[in-house]
Amino acid sequence: MFDIGIGEIMILAVLGLLVFGPERLPKAAADAVRMLKQVRGMAANARQDLADSAGLDMGDAVEAVRSLGDLHPRKLAAGLLSDDTDAPAGRSAKASPGGAASGTASQPPRPAFDPDAT
Repeated sequence: MFDIGIGEIMILAVLGLLVFGPERLPKAAADAVRMLKQVRGMAANARQDLADSAGLDMGDAVEAVRSLGDLHPRKLAAGLLSDDTDAPAGRSAKASPGGAASGTASQPPRPAFDPDAT
């Protein structure tokens, strides 16, 4: 979130010691944390109030966002490139090396694995 390194943290700590002093620095840090928690709480309450006043059900919105995960390019590519067990209706079963058709009418034959092609 923040791009702060160790050097910047050390500079802020020294600056805090100079501004507040060693006796007031822990209280100032505790006050800052308390204020941050209050701001986060106010933001959560404002979000909830906006959702309530708009009549939105956040559960539906969360489900809609999760369903968008199915549209991730990696998942789409995996779905397109995977071996489906459902064959199109016009596809005929290929003969296996033994001469008999591999697979049944309900299940199409699996393609042969070629290690040199991968």
